Amino acid sequence: MMNWFTEPAHWTGSDSIPVLVLQHLAYSSIALLLACLIGLPVGLYVGHTGRGVVLIAGVANALRSLPSLGLIVLLVILFGPVFASDMAFIVPSLIVLVLLAVPPIMTGSYAGIAAVDPAVVDAARGMGKRPLQILFDVELPCALPLIFSGLRSATLQIISTATIAAYVSLGGLGRLIIDGQAQNDYYQMAAGAILVGVLALTVDLMIGVISRITVSPGLTRRPPRSHG
Repeated sequence: MMNWFTEPAHWTGSDSIPVLVLQHLAYSSIALLLACLIGLPVGLYVGHTGRGVVLIAGVANALRSLPSLGLIVLLVILFGPVFASDMAFIVPSLIVLVLLAVPPIMTGSYAGIAAVDPAVVDAARGMGKRPLQILFDVELPCALPLIFSGLRSATLQIISTATIAAYVSLGGLGRLIIDGQAQNDYYQMAAGAILVGVLALTVDLMIGVISRITVSPGLTRRPPRSHG
């Protein structure tokens, strides 16, 4: 296994490990951004107003049950005649990844807002804050731990599932697994799986660090940061 990783040919060229990692990160980042743009506002709205709780629960469960590989193949067939370039494969892949990532982001945002102490909201309302001020000044900061939890879950799902992009001739670390399987190169397949796992854990650790810096120590029951 170490011989495969230390082979210089695997670190240079258009199909090298660094290029595949960057492609994997690009697909994952775009999908995560789009999922946040959809799931975060919906979760905040439902948590703040209490409207549509049953609807988002049903939608989230339905999206979680979608078969990723079957859906991406179906979408490629549908989008193939529409796009004449690689977009015929990129767009279906991104749609599948976004559909997978929206449920944890949406439910995490909703659960975070719903878990805010009503007494805190009443106090903010008593101070004369308007509904949007209550949402962004009070509820959103208090909900950050659960929002980050949903974001981390979505990120792990996206990075691990982005390997299916290789099934439709795209790049990313899935290429090592698919190509290795076609060539009966089990070292290459194992290397692809290891790299996906390392990449997922690294990104998860980075989000965890950002969460620790962003969330108020009082919400996580950890000692406050020293400034002196």
